[in-house]
Amino acid sequence: MTSLVMSFIGRDKPGLVGLLSTTIAEHGGNWLESGMSRLGGQFAGVLIIQVPEERQPELINALQALEQQGLRVSVEKSAEDESHAGNRSVTLDLIGHDKPGIVREISQALAGMQVNVHKMQTELTSGSMSGEQLFKAHAEIWVPSPVDLDELQDKLESIASDLMVDITLN
Repeated sequence: MTSLVMSFIGRDKPGLVGLLSTTIAEHGGNWLESGMSRLGGQFAGVLIIQVPEERQPELINALQALEQQGLRVSVEKSAEDESHAGNRSVTLDLIGHDKPGIVREISQALAGMQVNVHKMQTELTSGSMSGEQLFKAHAEIWVPSPVDLDELQDKLESIASDLMVDITLN
């Protein structure tokens, strides 16, 4: 069996998940994991598929042929999972006033401390009292053992004076 990582995007409409799942099943694939979301009128996602080695080319061709139905697909063979021994799994929650470049600044701060983002979701919401846009992020990160979590929190909070950071060791 071969594992494939597939990403897709297309104009949101009913039946896209059904179209993908049917195509995968008809070509011997097994849908393992996924993350999907509607963003800006588009429906996008990433998933992992397992397929017998000999059926991999036909499945990839069938998935790429979905472009005729308005679904852009990219498929890559899964890379071997790197060992994350010595890393701690940490949940990171951030909230603060939105400003241009905040994701860049946060990601640079994390990378500067050798922290790897495993999963991340962000959103803008309206502040309950002020009505100002608030930036929220929820991430699962892998933090190397030598990194002090208090130092990581301080570094992230220094990005913006109103940025509140909650770090939870899992």
